Amino acid sequence: MFLRITNRYKKDDPDQYGDQDIILRYRKDENPEWIGILFERYTHLVLGVCLKYLKNEEDSKDAVMQIFETMVDDLLNHQVENFKSWLYTKTRNHCLMQLRKGQTANRYHEAERIRLRDSIVEFSDEMHLNNERDLDDMLDKLSIGIGQLSKEQSECIELMYLKEKSYKEIVTLTGYDLKQVKSYIQNGKRNLQKILKKGDG
Repeated sequence: MFLRITNRYKKDDPDQYGDQDIILRYRKDENPEWIGILFERYTHLVLGVCLKYLKNEEDSKDAVMQIFETMVDDLLNHQVENFKSWLYTKTRNHCLMQLRKGQTANRYHEAERIRLRDSIVEFSDEMHLNNERDLDDMLDKLSIGIGQLSKEQSECIELMYLKEKSYKEIVTLTGYDLKQVKSYIQNGKRNLQKILKKGDG
């Protein structure tokens, strides 16, 4: 249903609307044709991410449709500030869930390593992960680096970047308040960057 964009929207040129404007309009009138505009705008991005994880064109095309179909409700129930970043995370998590449900252990392991690599890149723009050995080396360095942080910082960094927990979940799991969690993550990330860069020097 969201794939059909009315002539009125085509005439108005959907490109004139930014992502946030489209989301606001959709939340206001719940017209799924606004989702259709986002579908046309980001299908290539979602398909590319799905192919990276699922390694199968038909499975990836099915995943694209499922992701945009769930978006009809998601955009009404969740506050999205950066749509492109949110969509990437949503797509990646959907693919990992699909792999957990029915794919081989090797393909799931490969997807998990891609997720870890993406997380590692958060800590330094200088890292070049060209092969499995590079990734193994950086995982070792990351583990050692985290071990050099304070208990609070290492705990929060591991939960956010390696276990993909939200701020709210980290607050619940650790007992720290939100302000403390954000501080530990910010300072921990900065300290970890210094440790990793020093190790590369």
